[in-house]
Amino acid sequence: MASPTAYRKPLPTIDVWNKPFWDACREHRFIAQKDNRSGHVWFPPGPVCPTNRSSDWRWVDLSGRGTVWSWVVFHQKYYDGFESEMPYNVATVELDEGPRIMTNIVNTTNDKLRIGMRVGVTFRDVDDRIAIPLFQPIAEGGT
Repeated sequence: MASPTAYRKPLPTIDVWNKPFWDACREHRFIAQKDNRSGHVWFPPGPVCPTNRSSDWRWVDLSGRGTVWSWVVFHQKYYDGFESEMPYNVATVELDEGPRIMTNIVNTTNDKLRIGMRVGVTFRDVDDRIAIPLFQPIAEGGT
């Protein structure tokens, strides 16, 4: 596990709504909120379902799989913590359960990124409190 001083990228601000998500990530579990009436799954976390404003929801485990919906490769350093990874990608992954999440695609090169590429979640442990969900390519039908 990396020491807190070794990780120089911005860290999430944990609040009452996203704390269960970050607690699950620390356990290397990927979760989201699901409306009990409509079945709609959403991210980022919030107090009500964004499609029908229902407060009747629960946290559910997700498959951690999805497809690359879009991406960009940054060649400019906006944060010092990203300098060693230049150029780096920022991708939008559409999860199999529906929501989209902004992330990085790791364990591949930027020139291999493709819309529709199948990816699965992996976690980068930052410290004892935070694990960052990232995504990596997976073979269709693979893990």
